[in-house]
Amino acid sequence: MVETYKTILEGGSGEIVMKKSRFIATVHPVETEEAAIAFIDAMKKKYWDATHNCSAYIIGTKNPIMHCSDDGEPSKTAGRPMLDILMNHALTNLVVVVTRYFGGTLLGTGGLVKAYQSAALEGLSQSKVITKQLGNRIQIVTDYNYIGKIQYYLAQDNIPTLSSEYLDIVKLTVLVPIGLMKGLSQKIAELTNGSAALEENGLVYYALINNEIRLF
Repeated sequence: MVETYKTILEGGSGEIVMKKSRFIATVHPVETEEAAIAFIDAMKKKYWDATHNCSAYIIGTKNPIMHCSDDGEPSKTAGRPMLDILMNHALTNLVVVVTRYFGGTLLGTGGLVKAYQSAALEGLSQSKVITKQLGNRIQIVTDYNYIGKIQYYLAQDNIPTLSSEYLDIVKLTVLVPIGLMKGLSQKIAELTNGSAALEENGLVYYALINNEIRLF
C-alpha cells in the first residue's frame, strides 16, 4: 500500500468547442477495470449519435493498469493524449471519456491532440480532486494526568482524533500517518513515563475534505 495518492472524490463534466466540433469530457471515479469499461460503455450509449467516444483510465497505485482508446480517431491523437493528462496530474482510479461531435472542419493531428487534452483538463477542472493518505487507527489508553500533554502533542503534529471516551481512564482513537508511527510511540511513552497503552486498529486511507476527515 502506498502512503499517498491522488484521485477524484466526485467526477465532473466539461465541454470545449474547436472549429465547430464539440468535445464533451466526462470524468468518473472507479476502483476496478471492470467499472471503467462499464462506464465507457454507458457513455457510448448515452452519446450514441456522437462521432467518437474516446477514453482513458488508470486503475491502481502500484503497477497501475492504464488503457486508452482513440475510438476511430487517428492513432495517438485522442486516447493517449488524454492518458498523458491523467499521468501528468499523478491521478489514479478514474476514467475519462471525451465525446466528439464533428463540426465539419478537420483539425489535423496537432489540433486533435490539443482538443482532446483541453477537453480532459476541462473535465478534471469540474471534478473534485483529493489526496488519500494511508493512516493507522491507534487507540491510546491513559489516565487523566497525561491527557493534556498528549492532546497538545497530537495537535502540534496535526494528528486527528477520531473519537474519545472519558471514564475512569481516557481512551483516544487517533489517525496516524504511517510516516509518524515510530515517532508517535516514542513520544507517547516519553510523555506518560511509559504508562500509556497503544493498540493498533488497522490501516485505512483517509482524506481531508472541507476541513473534515473522511475514511475510505
